[in-house]
Amino acid sequence: MIDIDKWTEIYNTVKKHKLRTALTAFGVFWGIFMLVVLLGAGKGLENGVVSEFNVAKNAVFIWTQRTSVPYMGLKAGRFIQMTNDDVAAIRASVPEVAVIAPNNQLRGDFAVNYETKSAAFTVRGETPEMLQVQPTKILTGRFINQKDIQERRKVAVVGPRTQELLFKDIDPVGKYINIKGSYFLVVGTFEPIGKGEDVVEDAKVISMPNTSLQQTFNQPNQINSLALTPKPGVAAAVIEEKVKSLLMKRHNVSPDDLKAFGSANVEKEFQEIQGLFAGIAGFSWLVSIGTILAGIIGVSNIMLIVVKERTKEIGVRKALGATPWSIISLIIQESIVITGLAGYTGLLIGTGLIALIEYLMRKFDVQAGFFGIPEVDLGIAVSATVLLVLTGALAGLIPATKAARVSPVVALRDE
Repeated sequence: MIDIDKWTEIYNTVKKHKLRTALTAFGVFWGIFMLVVLLGAGKGLENGVVSEFNVAKNAVFIWTQRTSVPYMGLKAGRFIQMTNDDVAAIRASVPEVAVIAPNNQLRGDFAVNYETKSAAFTVRGETPEMLQVQPTKILTGRFINQKDIQERRKVAVVGPRTQELLFKDIDPVGKYINIKGSYFLVVGTFEPIGKGEDVVEDAKVISMPNTSLQQTFNQPNQINSLALTPKPGVAAAVIEEKVKSLLMKRHNVSPDDLKAFGSANVEKEFQEIQGLFAGIAGFSWLVSIGTILAGIIGVSNIMLIVVKERTKEIGVRKALGATPWSIISLIIQESIVITGLAGYTGLLIGTGLIALIEYLMRKFDVQAGFFGIPEVDLGIAVSATVLLVLTGALAGLIPATKAARVSPVVALRDE
């Protein structure tokens, strides 16, 4: 049951000393405000960095280089060439691999032509599985499919840069482009997902079936690189190690040769970034809680002054039969009101500021480099609420305990 008289009394007490209460509560307000803003900004920075990842967060990329160690009578400096048979062997021998996408890149200086227009682009041979490793937005038409691979169809999917330079406002789908004397039917257009330098480069890509590139441009049975993802519950490092080990055995490479195959583990990089932002969030909490604690000490000191000022009143209450708990609850509730009002004001203003920044960035499509859309997690609001109640009770605990120990006789004599 709500005690209206008690809450009215608390309100009148707070109202009586407005300036003192406001100055005391500012520390709590500022601590909560800083917590919300720092965590929101940290989340925005995290979102911006994560958006730079335009591939699966657990992807592994493996490519060939030159050997650096002599092995089994073979000299160092030997170039390793992966083949279609390697892909089949990985599928058969490394069950932890969920997706494997072999690909090639057309080498040399050449131009891609459409009617009278020509420009230089990156031409890649890919498979349908590549979409599972590197998500891509298909704008019109379709991507490469299994029939394209099996039948070695001369089809291509072009990026926005190709469309801009060769087709302008014309829909490329259904048109033929000339690549080194061979004509390919454009069956789709795509747009890379994400941002950063990799996305800029991907916009210049023309994709075709890997088997078509191998056959048309005299790269039979050749694979330049592999893109892989592990099955659920399997670490990317596991398939990275197993696939490289298998390839070393198949190509007579020394187990100690660390340069024969290059690799990139996106999952490892992503985990390092997550660890960095977890540290930033922890630092934000530390700074904010330190400020809040300073505010709590201020509130506690003021409540001690309040208890001193109301010593006679407390004595009268006890003389009239008030229990120690009723005195303690009165002081603690008054402390919670002060910290609660200050904290919730900081929470609302901080959340409002982050929400305003988020709204403006979305409305005007602001691109701020590595800084993405800031967010306020609901968990932060819940944590802040619990923190406010606890800090309010903590701030009033010592003054309340002191008030409960006041002797009625001594209190009534107090001047």
